[in-house]
Amino acid sequence: MPQVYKDRILRFLQREEYQPLKVAQLARALGVDDDAYTEFKMAFDELRRAGHIVIGAGNLVALPAMAGQVVGVFRANPKGFGFVCPLEPNAHGDLFIPPDATADAMNGDTVLAKVNRKGKRGLETRYTGEVLEILERANNRFVGTLMRHPEAWIVQPDGSRFIEPIVVEDVTAKNAREKDKVVVEILSYPSEKYLARGVIVEVLGRAGQYEAEIESVMHQFHLPREFEEECLEQARTAALSFDPQRVDDREDITDKVIITIDPPDAKDFDDAISLETDADGHWVLGVHIADVSHFIAKGSPLDEEAKDRGNSIYLPGRTIPMLPEVLSNGICSLQPEQSRFTKSVYITYDEKGNILSRRFANSVIRSTARLTYLEADGILKGHTKGVKREVIDLLRNMDALSRRIEARRVEHGMIHLDLPEPHLILDEAGRVVDAEPEENSYPHTIIEMFMVEANDAVASLLDRQGMPFMRRIHPEPDMLSLKNMARLLRVMGIPIAKNPDRTAIQAVLNYVKDSERALAVNLIVLRSLERAVYAPTNIGHYALASTHYCHFTSPIRRYADLLVHRVLQAYLEGRIEAAKQEAAGEDLTSLGQHITFTEERADNAERELTSVLILQMLSKRIGDEMDCVVTGLTNFGVFVQCRKFGIEGLIKLEDLGPDEWRFNKVMQCVMGERSGERIQLGRPIRVHIVAVNVPARQLNVAPVEPLGQGRESAETKKRKKVRAEKKLRADRKSRKKRKK
Repeated sequence: MPQVYKDRILRFLQREEYQPLKVAQLARALGVDDDAYTEFKMAFDELRRAGHIVIGAGNLVALPAMAGQVVGVFRANPKGFGFVCPLEPNAHGDLFIPPDATADAMNGDTVLAKVNRKGKRGLETRYTGEVLEILERANNRFVGTLMRHPEAWIVQPDGSRFIEPIVVEDVTAKNAREKDKVVVEILSYPSEKYLARGVIVEVLGRAGQYEAEIESVMHQFHLPREFEEECLEQARTAALSFDPQRVDDREDITDKVIITIDPPDAKDFDDAISLETDADGHWVLGVHIADVSHFIAKGSPLDEEAKDRGNSIYLPGRTIPMLPEVLSNGICSLQPEQSRFTKSVYITYDEKGNILSRRFANSVIRSTARLTYLEADGILKGHTKGVKREVIDLLRNMDALSRRIEARRVEHGMIHLDLPEPHLILDEAGRVVDAEPEENSYPHTIIEMFMVEANDAVASLLDRQGMPFMRRIHPEPDMLSLKNMARLLRVMGIPIAKNPDRTAIQAVLNYVKDSERALAVNLIVLRSLERAVYAPTNIGHYALASTHYCHFTSPIRRYADLLVHRVLQAYLEGRIEAAKQEAAGEDLTSLGQHITFTEERADNAERELTSVLILQMLSKRIGDEMDCVVTGLTNFGVFVQCRKFGIEGLIKLEDLGPDEWRFNKVMQCVMGERSGERIQLGRPIRVHIVAVNVPARQLNVAPVEPLGQGRESAETKKRKKVRAEKKLRADRKSRKKRKK
């Protein structure tokens, strides 16, 4: 079932800028090529039969009109009103719900709403309605901070998913104290007159302490915890029965020079590299990946648990693994001087880095050395004291080959975004005390290029064999996204075509490289691209310029890779037809959606905890100054991102400086009415911290030097003169009418 195309069609038709198109035009706007058109049309027809889309006059495609009643998710606003986001998309978007018509719905609840009337808000048509019935509560448990109010004890929920506080009683039952982080269960939901009431079911610790905050995040995102004993026993049995001497029909390459390169705190080493030359002088790259599938049988308790987890989760200061550590840090980890089972991809290149051939095998390796990225970088820069000669030679050859591969992939259209992640420095208590730039030496690119090549090679092989498998897909951005990106960049003074392709995007990224605007431009490009997901649909990977792509190189921490290993194993054993029949009974679409969800959940949980830890630190530094860059513009303020900590803050319009500030959507700037000063995306700005609200995840800042203090610009004077002349003419007309 072409679910990916269904999702893309519906998202595109919901865009504010969408103008009705014919079916073939819609396919082109979504970047669907001729080979994929049949699957696209199948998805389109299914949506039409289900009534999710309609074809109107002129054979133009649109969403159906809003019905008299809609079922959707309620999104609350702190000001009391809310919106119902329909589960079935319609041509008019969300339904506005006034404060007196919410029927006590909470943020995230699924509701039935009645459409009462439609009106205008500016140039937009907006429907107004009322909630008739709450069909399903989103949650009945929340995490928050216990506070003493003059009239009662309340819990202020964390984040923005539940806005109002919850009244709690009998706080002594769990020995809770003021400023404790607690889990509260709802007993009665909020009404127009009363707050929600609940009971504390668990005390997590003191708000602000690392253990309490990480427990809070784990509850919020429903993250997995300890493994069941059945899974641990299976892992222990696999570890105890592992005999590296019983290689069976594996290729024994334990005598080859093979190394791993990972971060300094890594424990699970799932990829290793060899590089030799063949009789013709061609490079033969060996990418050797931990053979996790050898130890975990399909359908076993541990396999089901790994599937449910989807991936390992990396939080600041803690890892929640996909597999028990006896496997992930033990027999599956490619530790130095230890025999380990792997699946190997051999890729032969010519001197320019072009692929000549590929080969695949089960193997047993013995890593020669375990290097960190910094150590590898040091060796490449000549710091070779105490390093084996063969390791030095291998690294230098890896560097040379990687640069050729990178050049080839860039020539073919690979897009590389430069969005540095700050490395947080935590003390022993888990508090953030500082940050430093993430280490980003060239060995990172070496490993990245080799992993991409291996992933590409496996996906290409399985495609040639016609074997269904889990792909990593990154759809081409739609036409509207590319046009909006180009418009934003041109407003910033950056040259780009109105309908940019990959080459144009590459040129823009090179144009701003190492400049003050680089962060903002990279973020604009990122927001214009679709998110990469897991699915069996063959769409390719846009950013990597790969026609075939999957994830194969990290089976210790990603379930998608484990799935691909099993399909590759079927190929190696000559069970291609049997594997095809087996895959026919699997729902790879639903499984892809699940592991995409777990990946997004892990990313969101990491961002949430990172924000909390940084905000807690900044809450003790009110008045401190930070270097930021403008990353967002709205009608209520300017968003800026701190270069050092990577966190986003808001400058309210009234805090910008002594001027009347207005957001100009067309010009994509915030402008001072008197001074004519413009604030645009990418502008560097030094700010000081005004306020921090940790529970709400809010950081408010203001410019160190207030803006808009200069004299009126010539442009502003001209605008005022034009307005004065218009007013004068209008007054004259008015007087003439009165005389008549």
